[in-house]
Amino acid sequence: METGVWISLIGYFVLMLAIGVYAMQRATSSSEDYMLGGRGLSPKVAALSAGASDMSGWLLLGLPGALFVSGLGSAWIGIGLLVGAFFNWTLVAPRLREQTVHYGNAITIPEFLANRFPTRALSLRTVSAIVIVVFFAVYTASGLVAGGKLFESAFAGVFNFGGMSDYTAGVVITLGIVLVYTVIGGFLAVSLTDFVQGCIMMLALVIMPAVVLFGEGGGGFSQASQTLNEVDPTLLSWTEGLTIIGWLSAVTWGLGYFGQPHIIVRFMAIRSLKEVPVARNIGMSWMAISLIGAVSLGLFGRAYAVRNGMDVEDPETIFIILADLLFHPLVTGFLYAALLAAIMSTISSQLLVSSSSLTEDFYRLFLRKEASEKETVAIGRLCVVLVGVVAVMIASNPDSQVLGLVSNAWAGFGSAFGPLIILSLMWPRTNGAGAIAGMVVGALTVMIWILLGWNGSFLGGPGVYEIIPGFIAAWVAIMVVSLATADAGEYQHIER
Repeated sequence: METGVWISLIGYFVLMLAIGVYAMQRATSSSEDYMLGGRGLSPKVAALSAGASDMSGWLLLGLPGALFVSGLGSAWIGIGLLVGAFFNWTLVAPRLREQTVHYGNAITIPEFLANRFPTRALSLRTVSAIVIVVFFAVYTASGLVAGGKLFESAFAGVFNFGGMSDYTAGVVITLGIVLVYTVIGGFLAVSLTDFVQGCIMMLALVIMPAVVLFGEGGGGFSQASQTLNEVDPTLLSWTEGLTIIGWLSAVTWGLGYFGQPHIIVRFMAIRSLKEVPVARNIGMSWMAISLIGAVSLGLFGRAYAVRNGMDVEDPETIFIILADLLFHPLVTGFLYAALLAAIMSTISSQLLVSSSSLTEDFYRLFLRKEASEKETVAIGRLCVVLVGVVAVMIASNPDSQVLGLVSNAWAGFGSAFGPLIILSLMWPRTNGAGAIAGMVVGALTVMIWILLGWNGSFLGGPGVYEIIPGFIAAWVAIMVVSLATADAGEYQHIER
């Protein structure tokens, strides 16, 4: 490994740890500080934190890998996400920021749901916390898989000691760095590191495709298009070879945004309601640039690999391969840091949200109702570590696919929480019975769909992405059960 790579990586690690120490001194004195940053995030930090915690390693590994294999047809995933994120910022963000304060100053999603539906408060907090911990264990594992792939591809043999493979070492080291700054600095550390990591990710996704296209061996747009047409003309087609079901399975990724706890918790933490539109504009701009970069990397990376006779065994590692091949070691180290940033920003957010639910919705609810703020923060830190250990166990298989793990967890959250969050904020008739029904039906539909293999093949045809039946079933369940049961008057009108 070149010295320049190490210099960039070590500089990145030191910066992340320094932010954690800074945040520890600023916002870890109470549970609201540790788990929600005291609701004091500026628009730019909230926006990039939401984006960076959302995109994770799949933005630099999974999505470019899908474009590398399938061409522009896979870009519909990015388009669906862009549309979903816009409506999430427009419909959910302002209402959630306002209503979480109005309904008892809730600091977690389960607590908000319990306050919004007091007739089913205990059941909602328990079920939602279970859903969060289960699906986040899988989601966090996807990030650790991405970290393992980075170390396996880029640091071959460097960390191979004591019988530990490069992949396993990557998983452990990735988690170790994240745990340090998350445990000591809490939500503020996670949000500030997300902001820095988001900037690094976007810069990398601008630099990499530009060099792949116009650097040595690239040939520009015309040469890349010609090469891709020679390999397979459908690679440059948005629709050719894409079925209606395939298209729906791609664009409906956007439905998942409404139910991702690690993303929507940023809406709760924005400094004030009037700053939400500013954060939305910043966040959507960041997301558009980053998605265009990821799509370009996968597509033109395929052309570059073909033109230069490169053998790419795992398409999800094209970013790593090109970073090592095309750049000065200092820049390569920066690009590796960008990938780690994408991975770590999401893992840290997921660990913290899982910890918040375990602490607030299990420990304080069932074990120690009288727990002090100091004790609560300590238990929160312990829960971060415990969820991380479970995620390592799930990520132990080096053959795991990043995009596959992400898609399962994304659908689980989107179906269990998405319809419920939208309707609880916007439909006054939603009641506690409907809320429970929607959450359980959404989560179970996704799990059963995956277990039956219908996301891979459905009725002899292509698979249907599990978020489609899960989201629809949950929405219907909430409306039907709410209308079939008494209105308990749980909705509180907010005077403006």
